[in-house]
Amino acid sequence: MQTGVVLALALLVALAIDRRWGEPSVRWHPVVWMGRALQKAGDATAPTEPTGVDMVSFWRAALCWCVLAVIAVVIAGALQYAVLRYAPWWLGFILLGALLKPMLAWRMLRSESLAVESALAHSLQDGQAQLARLVSRDVTVLSEVQVRESAIESLAENLNDSVVAPIFWFLVAGLPGAVLYRFANTADAMWGYPGMRGGRYWQWAGKWAARADDVLSWIPARITAAALWLVTKGVSWSALASNARATPSPNSGWPMAAMALALNVRLSKPGVYVLNADGDDAAAGDLLRADTFATRAVFCVVVLAVLCLVSLLVVRV
Repeated sequence: MQTGVVLALALLVALAIDRRWGEPSVRWHPVVWMGRALQKAGDATAPTEPTGVDMVSFWRAALCWCVLAVIAVVIAGALQYAVLRYAPWWLGFILLGALLKPMLAWRMLRSESLAVESALAHSLQDGQAQLARLVSRDVTVLSEVQVRESAIESLAENLNDSVVAPIFWFLVAGLPGAVLYRFANTADAMWGYPGMRGGRYWQWAGKWAARADDVLSWIPARITAAALWLVTKGVSWSALASNARATPSPNSGWPMAAMALALNVRLSKPGVYVLNADGDDAAAGDLLRADTFATRAVFCVVVLAVLCLVSLLVVRV
């Protein structure tokens, strides 16, 4: 069977595994392994105190990033080659789907996001505690409306990071592409912070990781926004693009702006940005609506990805 069809079936298997079982255990999760390797490398490269311009830390961290990325990609490539070369097609797409699944986290993202609203039904403090599982900002100063805003933002941003971008890079480069993206995104989450974090100074040591994630997320973030724009009615693309540029990130603003406009709610990070400034306050029920829009967007992206992969067979024929 043609590789494109096997990859398409593998993607569907990965999503089916995610829907049925969610995340693998921490012990067997490749992203956890990436995180542990990055933790050790970060401890060896990032200084413990603030510095001025520090190109030594920059290049040392960049080299570590590249070495770890190559290791991850080579392992993924070897596994994909072995599956496609030696396994029968009916077993190959199942094995490849199982290998791809840890790069996707759609079920967990939905569960953690919707749990914020359930927690808020008990108390603001419970909502803040649940939100802290999703974001790095100080949640203790957030109001009920701001907790909902942050949860919606996290759902929209991670819709790209945890679902659309891995699918995009799987479409482009197979399992090695999805693994490379997941590694880069994990590195950015751990290293890509200006200033102090976790007892380390990342202003220079984290720049390569942050920029690498920006580059790899550039196209997928806009695909995510386009998918949300497609499944909602009445959202202006020009308004979406204008709002997306209001955030410091070159990418996260796109899916967040699309979601803000789709829900007609105001999303903001105090002192940093405001999206859809004329929108309503995020209310009970808006997280569920956001989940509905995100689910439709994922469906569109998956259908498009499968069609692209299957079309490889048509082109060859």
